[in-house]
Amino acid sequence: MKVPKAVANLIDALEALPGIGPKTAARLTYYLLHAPDSLSEKLSQSVSELKARTKICSVCQNITESDPCDICSDPERDQSIICVVEDPLDVWAIEKSGSFSGLYHVLHGVIAPLENIGPEELRMRQLLPRLQDSKVKEVILATNPSMEGEATAMYIQRLIGPLKIKTTRIARGIPIGAELEYADEVTVRRAFEGRKDF
Repeated sequence: MKVPKAVANLIDALEALPGIGPKTAARLTYYLLHAPDSLSEKLSQSVSELKARTKICSVCQNITESDPCDICSDPERDQSIICVVEDPLDVWAIEKSGSFSGLYHVLHGVIAPLENIGPEELRMRQLLPRLQDSKVKEVILATNPSMEGEATAMYIQRLIGPLKIKTTRIARGIPIGAELEYADEVTVRRAFEGRKDF
């Protein structure tokens, strides 16, 4: 079946996005064909504005529309704690939880030797000048509990070790709603290591 060029182009564009396969891309395209024009126009305008209006915060390296970002320029934030995360989505998840009121530093990736990503490709060198200031008392390493996330956390810990700043790692363990019998050995061990008073 011959597909109109405009339809094929949008399917190809959507399929290039992470997590969207050919069927999902086609479904979204045909949904947009039948959706009100206002939805298509809003989507188009939002995508155009995404690149035009956003930039990287010169302090924390997060995505922002103003520099410094709202978090870095908020005087109510705890300036003595910096939480290091892999990407901007991690900041969004932590902020949504309401569990952290300090500052962030976004690496924009992790050390992944198999993909030729070393510390030089990440935004690590922007972190060190922030730590020279005596205001920072703790760095929380909140990289993912993957091999690459662990390697990145260890690298950062060694990098900032000589500065004598308290370095902590976010706790890991059994997620809410999961069953203990299905957890792997590493997760169970970390859950026991991270236990606290009840």
